[in-house]
Amino acid sequence: MTEAVERAPPRLVASVTLKLLAGLVLLALWEISVRLWAPAYVARPSGIVLVLLPVLSSTPFLRAAAATLGAVAEGLLIALLAGIVVGIAMGRSFVVDRVIRFYMFALFAMPMVAILPLITLWLGYTDGARLATTVFAAYFSIALNAADGARAVPSEYLEVGAAFRAPRTRVLVGIVLPASLPYLLAGIRLAAARALIGAVLAEFFISVDGLGTYILYNSRSYHHNEAMVGVLVLAGIGMGFEALVNWVTRRYFPWYRRDETPR
Repeated sequence: MTEAVERAPPRLVASVTLKLLAGLVLLALWEISVRLWAPAYVARPSGIVLVLLPVLSSTPFLRAAAATLGAVAEGLLIALLAGIVVGIAMGRSFVVDRVIRFYMFALFAMPMVAILPLITLWLGYTDGARLATTVFAAYFSIALNAADGARAVPSEYLEVGAAFRAPRTRVLVGIVLPASLPYLLAGIRLAAARALIGAVLAEFFISVDGLGTYILYNSRSYHHNEAMVGVLVLAGIGMGFEALVNWVTRRYFPWYRRDETPR
């Protein structure tokens, strides 16, 4: 362990140390502020630490986390498949782009809170409404980024495919899709965050089992430390997905490099 630290670049060690110190200072300020000025039921770091393991090992919390993660994963998969198809069609077809681009941007800009009442009218207060909200939240980020990526494919790539008389479907799958990968990865990152927000927002609104309902119930019953554990788990899920995307990129797309210089 000591040898690994010694081999690490001094700039990286200093950056990590600075971030840890800043985090400790913020936690200390949070703890002191709550103790001095806030009611006893308000969440604070020491209280969160005390309830962390009991909450993470409790059946209601695990069931809620599984429900939210399942909805997010299912919604992301549907949004990814549909978004890639529609996005590439927009990027490579002038007619398709002109017909639906306006509506895509209009729906993308629409707040999820505004669409939720309509979704519940159509699907009821069910898991299906949560899934629909998750797909709606994630779909447009993927489709619009896929369209930009397909539109930005260098013309010489397409000329090579034409020279070999590749079928149109082969050009789309073998040339356009791989060349659009940087845009698509950016869209997936945005979509994952929006899908998580959409799922939790739907749980707040329609009260189906999930982390959103768990957080809302504990907040209203003055168990703020338990509610904050749920919030931290949601943050951890977002960070975990980012790490997963980075790992998949390095493992399966070695030709695609991102600037990972530490700052």
